[in-house]
Amino acid sequence: MKATPFTDIHIALGAKMHEFAGYNMPVEYSGIIDEHMAVCNSVGIFDVSHMGEIWVKGPKALAFLQKVTSNDASTLSPGKAQYSCFVNENGGIIDDLIIYHYEPEKYMLVVNASNVEKDWNWCIANNSVGAELENASDNIAQLAIQGPKALATLQKLTKVDLTKIPYYRFITGCFADVDDVIISNTGYTGAGGFELYFHKENSLRLWEAIMNAGAEFGIKPIGLGARDTLRLEMGFCLYGNDLDDTTSPLEAGLGWITKFIDNKNFIGRDILEKQKREGVTRKLCGFSMIEKGIPRHGYEIVDKSGEVIGNVTSGTISPTTKNGIGLGYLKPEYTTIGTNIYIRIRNKDIEAEVVKPPFRKI
Repeated sequence: MKATPFTDIHIALGAKMHEFAGYNMPVEYSGIIDEHMAVCNSVGIFDVSHMGEIWVKGPKALAFLQKVTSNDASTLSPGKAQYSCFVNENGGIIDDLIIYHYEPEKYMLVVNASNVEKDWNWCIANNSVGAELENASDNIAQLAIQGPKALATLQKLTKVDLTKIPYYRFITGCFADVDDVIISNTGYTGAGGFELYFHKENSLRLWEAIMNAGAEFGIKPIGLGARDTLRLEMGFCLYGNDLDDTTSPLEAGLGWITKFIDNKNFIGRDILEKQKREGVTRKLCGFSMIEKGIPRHGYEIVDKSGEVIGNVTSGTISPTTKNGIGLGYLKPEYTTIGTNIYIRIRNKDIEAEVVKPPFRKI
């Protein structure tokens, strides 16, 4: 298995380790619920160095992004970030990603760890416009510091005024005496905070500085288990569960990052325009259990007569509400908020209700 620059720290802290996307990653330290609530109430630090980073550079960079991503990258100015996705010829999602407009004619794409090789090969294969591409995934480390005390923790370590970085904006500056750190007001927890990108050789220095700065707030290292429950409480999609090569952005409720504008003939556009005109045959929805039960990925969703109408893509017991929650694809006629559905758990049909995420108040 691959290691991040922080793997030895995770092991020394007693984390439960498990393979994820080829990396030896921490699943939990003090327990998923404890870590989840630490992020909701104070501050936590996540090692997300397994994520991939691809640079797109040169005078053809924007033209390349307009071809291979669904969102309109032309709206980005330096210092702005954008959620988007790669779409295949059949309208399926190759990956969801964040585009950072680093400087004129230079962008950074942050992609999912499990898809780095697939995404890189897709970019190379579809670079007909002549953009300069660089896979920097092995050279860049990333930490996410999330929670209501994240700003107070990080502000101790930089002269950059973090309050002046709006959501989905970033700045490159000096942080903990390390130059050229990307400080981004992004994250996948719904609890607020920042993501930091930096050269791997500075990893240990930054980890120690952040842990010391957050000590007064009870900062805790957070594993993949709580990362998953946090994103699910917000209704955020996870690639490989809620999104894959067979699900389209319109089916997944990502029409807002799918822009059918002039002069943007992105891959898969024709298929998605047809879906928009004719409607989709399934939609991703949130649901909350009415009866006790834990929904899991792959469980069938049925109507009151027992007919299969969809499937669960993500599910858990919410650490915040103590109730079963989940996401799943449903036939369109069952997607109205308040509709009663049933999750088939161990051959029993357990009642649930279609709801609109997030599942916790923010």
